[in-house]
Amino acid sequence: MADPKAEQLGIGVAKDPSLMTGAIPRRGWMDTPAIFKPGNYCYPGKPEMVEYLNKALPGKFGEPRVWSPEDEDWKLPENWKEIILEGLRERLDKFRSLKIFMDCCVRCGACADKCHFFLGTGDPKNMPVLRAELLRSVYRREFSKAGKIMGKMVGARDLTVDVLKEWFMYFYQCTECRRCSLYCPYGIDTAEITMMMRELLHLVGINTNWILEPAANSNRTGNHMGLQPHTFKENIEYLVDDIEEITGIRVEPTFNRKGAEILFITPSADVFAEPGIYTAMGYLLLFHHIGLDYTWSTYASEGGNFGLFTNNELMKKLNGKMYAEAERLGVKWILGGECGHMWRVVHQYMDTLNGPPDFLEVPKSPITGTVFDNAASTKMVHISEFTADLIHHNKLKLDSSRNDHRKVTYHDSCNTARAMGLLEEPRIILKEVVNDFHEMPEHTIREETFCCGSGTGLNTGEIMELRMRGGLPRANAVKFVKEKYDVNTLSCVCAIDRATLSVLMDYWTPGVDVCGVSELVGNALIMEGEKERETGLRFEPLAGSEEGEADV
Repeated sequence: MADPKAEQLGIGVAKDPSLMTGAIPRRGWMDTPAIFKPGNYCYPGKPEMVEYLNKALPGKFGEPRVWSPEDEDWKLPENWKEIILEGLRERLDKFRSLKIFMDCCVRCGACADKCHFFLGTGDPKNMPVLRAELLRSVYRREFSKAGKIMGKMVGARDLTVDVLKEWFMYFYQCTECRRCSLYCPYGIDTAEITMMMRELLHLVGINTNWILEPAANSNRTGNHMGLQPHTFKENIEYLVDDIEEITGIRVEPTFNRKGAEILFITPSADVFAEPGIYTAMGYLLLFHHIGLDYTWSTYASEGGNFGLFTNNELMKKLNGKMYAEAERLGVKWILGGECGHMWRVVHQYMDTLNGPPDFLEVPKSPITGTVFDNAASTKMVHISEFTADLIHHNKLKLDSSRNDHRKVTYHDSCNTARAMGLLEEPRIILKEVVNDFHEMPEHTIREETFCCGSGTGLNTGEIMELRMRGGLPRANAVKFVKEKYDVNTLSCVCAIDRATLSVLMDYWTPGVDVCGVSELVGNALIMEGEKERETGLRFEPLAGSEEGEADV
């Protein structure tokens, strides 16, 4: 199925009959089945991926098989219903929050129009309140007296194959961004409900490959692409060559070096894919600039935690790899790169998963002496916190005019903004390394930031129209500053955002590049002994260079 053009899709979002445009559903939501067709679902997990993960975590991913969401028969195990209900019972007993979320919603609707997928699709089942109701209705039927006695009269329903299919469709149209939770007067976290639902679906082998394969690769080789240690090292060395060509400076990163003060871990996308590689070049220049005693690991070579999108056990296992490597190498603390779900896991779940890691020290900057008390438990510091502290203490030599070819806005990544509270540090950095910075509209940034529309393993090509619909609210905010201030660069501190927003911008707002904040830092750094800088890290002419002036 061909993806529609942006103009065509934009008109459709605004005018096609949907709950967002005032249309009234003809049938109740319980009587409206999920209909799968090419383009509106993610491909199922490959049997070999399911089989591999089951070896690591037996019974957590169902039986490997070939199946398709478009088939009537999903080849479920005969006792699939018992597996699901027992799994739900276990989680209700284990996670008190889940039971509270099931019981306390009053259907006030405060969350209804806060979800980017509801805004983009107009589908009522993408309203967070109704998405949670997909599970809550079964919970009432199986775990409440009223539901057992009165059934549909109190919003209860039986767990059927059609309900299971509905769960698969709509809990994979949630990026766990938690924007809805920000507005909920009771603090119901729909993202936590989505996480529990995906765990239940995995138990009977209903899963998606773009989550399972990266998770399996991360467990096997240490990164989501399955890069071998020598390949990971070689990719960084290629970036070192590019840095030398641009600046005349040869940076010298080390790998797996025992006794280094700091272990640096970043998403593996930063070392093999555009535009992330330019962010990694920024890291390398920064660390050389300040003489940081650090090392990379080729074994724990992935900051991103795809376990967050599968189940708590795999999330724990992948998070533990970073800390096991920190202990093996004997470092003092961990510095983390620009990643969203790495920081969601570290900031919100680390201590109850693998921590606290008492073999590490409370992070202290060797350059400024700042003690990062906020990381006293996790022993990990975000690169933006670290860089903002360097700027605050005047430890960096910067020429912001080198970024004058860029008019910049900033996208608060959901996992670093809402889940971590990282709001000011990236802005402190941007205001020092660029001269033309503009914020998007008030209610689209900071805690209220809109999602990229493709997180939690949804950044896969087979659902491109769905992704473009889900990303439309963010794209509209970028379009506003593009038209008002001629913004041409969208910066962020998340690897998934850099990948997905690049596609989103090309679709909705052509002419806007996407970059990491650390790339802009790398452009602005004045390195000791450098040659005259004519290009930025992308080999594009800098403002003020002869070639750049000619282009202007």
